[in-house]
Amino acid sequence: MVEQLRLKEVCLSFGGLRVLHDVSLETQAGELLCVIGPNGAGKTSVLNCICGIYRPDSGSIAFGDENIMRVSPHRIARMGIARTFQHGELFPHLSVVENLLVARHAHIGTWLLPEGLRTRGVRAAEAAHRKAVEEVLDFTDLERHRHEPVGALPFGLQKIVGFARALAMEPKVLLLDEPSAGLNRDEREDLARYILRIKHELGIAMIWVEHDMQMVSDLADRLYVLDHGEPISEGRPEAVLKDPRVVEAYLGTAAAA
Repeated sequence: MVEQLRLKEVCLSFGGLRVLHDVSLETQAGELLCVIGPNGAGKTSVLNCICGIYRPDSGSIAFGDENIMRVSPHRIARMGIARTFQHGELFPHLSVVENLLVARHAHIGTWLLPEGLRTRGVRAAEAAHRKAVEEVLDFTDLERHRHEPVGALPFGLQKIVGFARALAMEPKVLLLDEPSAGLNRDEREDLARYILRIKHELGIAMIWVEHDMQMVSDLADRLYVLDHGEPISEGRPEAVLKDPRVVEAYLGTAAAA
């Protein structure tokens, strides 16, 4: 069964500041759902609520049959929800391979004593993790950088490593927080290709926070628009991007009649 992520009437505030109000959305297998809105609209806060970094004041967040709104971030990751970050959040002194192996921690099922004894089961598990990482390196064209320290890579490649690290977790739902920010044109085209391959070849549901409206209109299956923490429009890109409320939120003026 494909796990479905569902948010229903999620509200979040910090002190007297309302960040999210009645946010309701859900994922479908293989669907690319893009959350857009002007700066400060609450887009990243939605991802932080899903990951367990923020605790909403009310509403519900369900993954499959389980309410995850009070579940710890590490358990949510183990359940199959992976996330990229705007600024990478990588280990700069570790190599690309090592950063991806760190992401495999949720799948490690061996114990300390067998690991110390290097039993056959431990060696087999390590080989399986290495194989999974090699497949992700191949998928994201990072093979030639596998042994380079991440901190020595250009910013654009670091963003791709962060993307690859999330894939190495073998997620059921992938949360993308402005993955194209800071990328040049060629890097954005590569990113678009990886996103489409995930959608068509892996069938992973994705929630994608993005500001690049050209990428959004070209790639997204469905848009969910926030303004000051409130949903104002939802649907197919061609319809949503013409919605007067969306135009007003982005441009600050009402759309021409």
